[in-house]
Amino acid sequence: MSKNMKKIKSTFYFLGTVLPMLISSCGNRKTPANTDASATATNQSFHSFSIPSLTGDSTISMADFNGKKILVVNVASKCGFTYQYEGLEKLHEQYKDKLVVIGFPCNQFLGQEPGSAEKIEEFCRLTYGVSFPMTQKIDVMGKNQHPIYSWLTSKNNNGKADYKVSWNFNKFLLDEEGNLLAYFGSKTKPLSTDITSLL
Repeated sequence: MSKNMKKIKSTFYFLGTVLPMLISSCGNRKTPANTDASATATNQSFHSFSIPSLTGDSTISMADFNGKKILVVNVASKCGFTYQYEGLEKLHEQYKDKLVVIGFPCNQFLGQEPGSAEKIEEFCRLTYGVSFPMTQKIDVMGKNQHPIYSWLTSKNNNGKADYKVSWNFNKFLLDEEGNLLAYFGSKTKPLSTDITSLL
């Protein structure tokens, strides 16, 4: 058999036997899970959330704060840290061009936020002059944890770390694009340099 005939035969063998196997193998190859950025929880922005306001007369949409940092605080009216409302209001006023403070009333820590929405609103307004947004009362942990706090406290969702809300007046700072920037415990005061240095 001539060299040319051998080459032709080898070529036909490759086309008829090897090539179909390679094509089949490529077609059956599985795409790694979560390669689509839109399907991964870690790529969900905080700006995708919304929640009714404290009195229920409006909806607080996080998308409205795109371009500003957001400080999320779980608040209570009868806590040893309740005085921090004053600092939160000052922080809100001083940095309102680039920061939004949002209070999330919660009654899960020794029942320290027992009042109705009207009572909470009246207390905050009359006692501390609160003018920053306040949401409806929510759970920040447990089986009824609000989706916003599910996102804030889970690395699988926020892409940064797992956190546990340990008490009233824990604080989460989001950047201008809705990504989690930092977490602070109750003892970190609103006007501390730990927070203001990031604004």
